[in-house]
Amino acid sequence: MGAMGLGMARNLAKAGYLTGVYNRTSDKAEALAEELRIKAYPTQQALAEEVDIVLICVSADQDVLDVVSEIETTIKPGSVVIDMSTVSSSTAQQAATILKTKQADFLDAPVSGGVEGANNGTLAMMVGGDAQALERVRPILAAMTARIEHMGATGAGQACKAVNQIMCAGINQAVTEALAFAEAQGLNLDKVIDVVSGGAAGNWFLQHRGKTMTRGIFTPGFKLALHHKDLLICRRMARQAGVACPLTETTLADYDRLMQQGLGNEDISALYRLKRK
Repeated sequence: MGAMGLGMARNLAKAGYLTGVYNRTSDKAEALAEELRIKAYPTQQALAEEVDIVLICVSADQDVLDVVSEIETTIKPGSVVIDMSTVSSSTAQQAATILKTKQADFLDAPVSGGVEGANNGTLAMMVGGDAQALERVRPILAAMTARIEHMGATGAGQACKAVNQIMCAGINQAVTEALAFAEAQGLNLDKVIDVVSGGAAGNWFLQHRGKTMTRGIFTPGFKLALHHKDLLICRRMARQAGVACPLTETTLADYDRLMQQGLGNEDISALYRLKRK
């Protein structure tokens, strides 16, 4: 029930699909259950025992494996488990193998679109796993998303999300550097953001984070520490594939500096702190 999970849960409830929730911090689950008039489960096993579809949204690889290890004890044959976290392809494959012994399908289905996308139901979802299992749950996933793309076998969704995270690192570097340059030129930053957003260099990050970062506001839409975690996954995958990703390395080093200053819970646009004069 974090920044992403909360919005997604509300959209599922709005569409009439959500039966109940579980959260490690039970107060969050109970508050949301009361708001949405659904059930707050005391354990993950209890939830898995009563539903046909389980959706997971957690922070790290071990978290996903821990959840899967818990729910496998009670999950029903024919169930579908959908993980919307950002983890490695190998973790997705390991989770799928565990659940296959229980005759349950596993889809790795990471998302992109930030808190705004989670709240508005406009996320982009990249899915790995069995195509027939995806078609069974597509109407449910459509309640949270604007686009669902089947990328291939288990792990392919996470591989595509790694592409997204590397690209986000590059965009973050380009936008923060360019706006720091604009500031040094004495330009009106609001006007710069408005006009550039309408041209060839326009992008989502500039439109949604440009004016906040130049005002020194770094309220998280996507926490810097989480992107750092994702880029470490990207680094491992790149090294395994023998691909150089220098922008990823630069961004990891920059994030390290900010995290050492205690800024890991700020938005990734906090990179602007290092760029401006």
